[in-house]
Amino acid sequence: MSADPRFIHLRVHTEYSLLEGAMRLKKLPGLCVAAGMPAVAVTDTNNMFAALEFSVSAQGAGVQPIMGCQVDLAYLSLAPGERAKPPAPLVLLAQSECGYENLMKLNSCLYLRGDGSLPHVTLTELAHHAEGVICLTGGPDGPVGRLLQGGQRPAAEALMQRLAQAFGDRLYVELQRHPGDGGAPEAERLTERGLIEMAYAMGLPLVATNDVYFPKSDMYEAHDAMLCVAEGAYVDQSAPRRRLTPQHYFKSQEEMAALFADLPEALENTVEIARRCAFGAYKRNPILPKFADDEVEELRRQARAGLAARLAVIPHAAPVEDYEKRLEFELGIIEGMGFPGYFLIVADFIKWAKDHDIPVGPGRGSGAGSLVAYALTITDLDPLRYSLLFERFLNPERVSMPDFDIDFCMDRREEVIQYVQEKYGRDRVGQIITFGALLSKAAVRDIGRVLQMPYGQVDRLSKMIPVEGVKPVSIEKALADEPRLREEAKNEEVVDRLLTYAQQVEGLLRNASTHAAGVVIGDRPLDALVPVYQDPRSDMPATQFNMKWVEQAGLVKFDFLGLKTLTVIQNAVDMIRKAGRPLNVAADGTVLYDPPEGFEYDIGAIPLDDEKSYRLYASAKTVAVFQVESSGMMDALKRMKPTCIEDIVALVALYRPGPMENIPTYCEVKNGLRELESIHPSIDHILEETQGIIVYQEQVMQIAQVMAGYSLGGADLLRRAMGKKIAEEMAKERPKFEKGAMENGVDKKKASEVFDLLEKFANYGFNKSHAAAYAVVSYQTAWLKANHPVEFMAGVMNCDIHLTDKLAVYFQEVKKGLSLPWAAPCVNRSEATFDVQGGVLHYALGALKNVGGEAMKLITVGRGNRPFATLYDVAQRVDLKRVGKRPLEMLARAGAFDALDRNRRRVFESIEALMSYSAAIHEQKNSSQVSLFGEAGDDLPEPRLAPVDDWLPAERLTEEFKAVGFYLSGHPLDDYMTVLRRQDVKTLDEVTAQAERGPALVKMAGVVAGRQERKSARGNRFAFAQLSDTTGGYEVTLFSDTLEKCREFLETGAQVVITAEATLEADQLKLLCRAVQPIDGMVAGAGAVGLRIFVDQPGAIGSVAAVLQGASQAARGARPGPIHFCLMGAGLPGEVEIDSGAEYPVTPQIKGAIKSLTGVVMVEEI
Repeated sequence: MSADPRFIHLRVHTEYSLLEGAMRLKKLPGLCVAAGMPAVAVTDTNNMFAALEFSVSAQGAGVQPIMGCQVDLAYLSLAPGERAKPPAPLVLLAQSECGYENLMKLNSCLYLRGDGSLPHVTLTELAHHAEGVICLTGGPDGPVGRLLQGGQRPAAEALMQRLAQAFGDRLYVELQRHPGDGGAPEAERLTERGLIEMAYAMGLPLVATNDVYFPKSDMYEAHDAMLCVAEGAYVDQSAPRRRLTPQHYFKSQEEMAALFADLPEALENTVEIARRCAFGAYKRNPILPKFADDEVEELRRQARAGLAARLAVIPHAAPVEDYEKRLEFELGIIEGMGFPGYFLIVADFIKWAKDHDIPVGPGRGSGAGSLVAYALTITDLDPLRYSLLFERFLNPERVSMPDFDIDFCMDRREEVIQYVQEKYGRDRVGQIITFGALLSKAAVRDIGRVLQMPYGQVDRLSKMIPVEGVKPVSIEKALADEPRLREEAKNEEVVDRLLTYAQQVEGLLRNASTHAAGVVIGDRPLDALVPVYQDPRSDMPATQFNMKWVEQAGLVKFDFLGLKTLTVIQNAVDMIRKAGRPLNVAADGTVLYDPPEGFEYDIGAIPLDDEKSYRLYASAKTVAVFQVESSGMMDALKRMKPTCIEDIVALVALYRPGPMENIPTYCEVKNGLRELESIHPSIDHILEETQGIIVYQEQVMQIAQVMAGYSLGGADLLRRAMGKKIAEEMAKERPKFEKGAMENGVDKKKASEVFDLLEKFANYGFNKSHAAAYAVVSYQTAWLKANHPVEFMAGVMNCDIHLTDKLAVYFQEVKKGLSLPWAAPCVNRSEATFDVQGGVLHYALGALKNVGGEAMKLITVGRGNRPFATLYDVAQRVDLKRVGKRPLEMLARAGAFDALDRNRRRVFESIEALMSYSAAIHEQKNSSQVSLFGEAGDDLPEPRLAPVDDWLPAERLTEEFKAVGFYLSGHPLDDYMTVLRRQDVKTLDEVTAQAERGPALVKMAGVVAGRQERKSARGNRFAFAQLSDTTGGYEVTLFSDTLEKCREFLETGAQVVITAEATLEADQLKLLCRAVQPIDGMVAGAGAVGLRIFVDQPGAIGSVAAVLQGASQAARGARPGPIHFCLMGAGLPGEVEIDSGAEYPVTPQIKGAIKSLTGVVMVEEI
């Protein structure tokens, strides 16, 4: 400690006091150095999130870190046994390593109660974990101070005695002075005298603190606004809220000496405490639980046995000797680096998952390059088959922990984590905390709200901040780059104030949550190594250190990722199994391949050379196929025409910004349209599979090895230096590369050219191991779609059962893309989820809007194996009150009761009556009032169903849309298609295909599903409108001129034809609307339409005539056309066509009304 400091800050809140502290941790050591303070304590509120990061950064700056935290104490008031509310803060500082460990234990007390209470510690817990801990009494707002403020001096003295008993000479009576214009704050004025008197009376030392929340006093107003964000308050509200003062900043020694000139011992004791607190948190080497007594031998045993098992059943890409040599090489490196235990732990939980039929991905990331991992079944990718490099995963020349990222089935991932908790102990397994920051846009929105600025104005300002990649730029950069933002700040004082405050709090931490996949496993309770936290939404503890710092603390991260595609695959395989056939047999009985015994349902055993699958890729019919669903990917597939798995691996790697510019070259060389260009003969074999292009990071490593004599470990270091653009490293590596290449017969100029090329590709080359693993998953989905399409699409739709937009796309693929057999939702045939019965895809009841899966299960369970006979039968067997009125209405709208009553409107309007009838029956059942020989409900009269006509066809579709979210049984435009074709109106599919070839002006028909209007920064109105046609849904943008002319035509449900500019941007169709007209106006001018009406009941002719005569007025403007009848049925020699001799104007609505009549079989235009 430097000579004679007069004051040390012992109570500092960093940004880790979420939405409370505004002292940026990275700047704190610099402030201490500038102030001549050799030490400082960080005491964040109820956490130690910053502990290790603070300790390392402070020591790096030559500042002694004092480890601490501010905890809320649940203390007793004057009434015996009565707790005061709310808890009040104490400051705890670690005097020693024992004290630091006790602070971590107390943090467990804060969060792991499991009773839903706010974080707090009790006096008993405090006393139990007091060893090595210095306690400051919390100042005027601490528990003792709070009692003094309430006039409870005896209770305050009793509490002080309890604290003194717990901490002995490590208890300090804390004083604070934050003078303002009106003198000392009331809490300080009411408590200081009493605190001093008690300290002297009990022989306790005094200590002075400044409760620091921000670095300088000029940040007070921005910090005050941030407190309002935290509390949901407003800056200028008159109602009570939390307020600090401008004095809560990082004061200098001189300022604190002046404040406490009358109590010099209170200043001196800050220095004394700093001297007593000689412990700083430190980094540790990786710590893992011990898996076996001899982990080296156990790993060797499992790996050798596993490889032998693999090679016995799966065709291999090289001689057995090559596999054995590679295995021994990898084992030597793993043992030398001390990681056998890590591999055994990962292999154990993956084996458990597979043994319990939980799908596991074939690999992810560089770990797929390990043969040991393949032998242990950690991965299912043969690294020799795909030329994958172990050194890309574990480099003996750069010691770092291996890192397997494991994909599990999305629905069952938690089961694997639970297994790990049970095996190693629930207190030794935890998630990893993450923090959300106030980024620029969010800061502007939040500060604007607490300043009570109009929402529209704040929204407009926020949208002026550009986004780079996925993150908005800083406010400083936005002001530099965006003149409109500068102008707003210049012209309006409140905007300038908003941006000033937002800039000051930008980047501070806002909230804590948990890492999506990361789990740590300790060899002892986690809180012996790191402080722990618990997210209120989780029942599993989490480390208080984030991913970077938890690893520095010695804990090893395991990634348990949930991949939806694995769930899709498992769903499909389960349905194939349910159909009673193995995976290698198609629905028509065709045998697709010959699997090894015991692998009949193993998707990993399918052959990788299936022609049907590659035809599917080449034709780009890849909706729902993993990794290749986007229109850009589809376009690349059409050009590439893949014929082998290596093509899919390359495409996964190439389809990213930067590398994708090489896709045309790859495709042209592959398909013989261009010669392969040789970089140098010595490396041609490395680039052969990628058509002469450097695609993978592994190729960069192999080229350095072959051309310049690098070891693969050294080549990995070169790749990393190139990828990170480390100039100093590059300056060293270039001459080394050139020298090695020249020793191998390559001239210096060519060597330099190759080095430049490697440098370029290393920056965006892709990890081949990851590309190969995900290409295999992609191929598995393509294989299922090509060979088991019905089960595959059912599996896909079940994974997105509540996402209407996605279901609409998938259902379009079922109906039109694949022309698969399907059945509408039906209470007698459908399940709660999508299901396949006899090769037919049955629409899920649970996929309807606002029904809920559990409510639908009540219906399917009530049905059992006996279909419902009537609506009354449903009411008797299912408690409709538990199902609910709204779900039942949705079922009626969707036609799910059609098997019992085809009049959907009658069913819909009878729901309440049926629910009352059902309630009475089930009440009788539950009260045991059923006679010995009778059934419940026998004596209850069946309610009369609503006496109403069914909805017209167009109305039925509208109601169906409300329930399904898209048009299922038909589309309102179906009856317009002939006319629309004549007018060159295109479908969404046709427009998308046309836009892929370049911008186009198109006409499209659609039913309006919604419209949202906005105002631009210049005050002009514009809108987004959502429409659908017979091939899917789309969105158009309308600028102010078009919007003003067309707004009246864009009401929800309106049928229109739009003229729009169509372009493709980042694989998304963009439509800029130029004109809108009602569809009936176009139809009226499209020429006469006649009808041929097929009837099987003579009486139907009169019904048709009534519709035609009654609709003549409504069809005004349409030209009359001929009407013919085709009589069908018994007693006729065949179809008998009769010309009615009359002409009537026909519209699609009239055509639809005729189609719905009893006795009308079919209607076609003539």
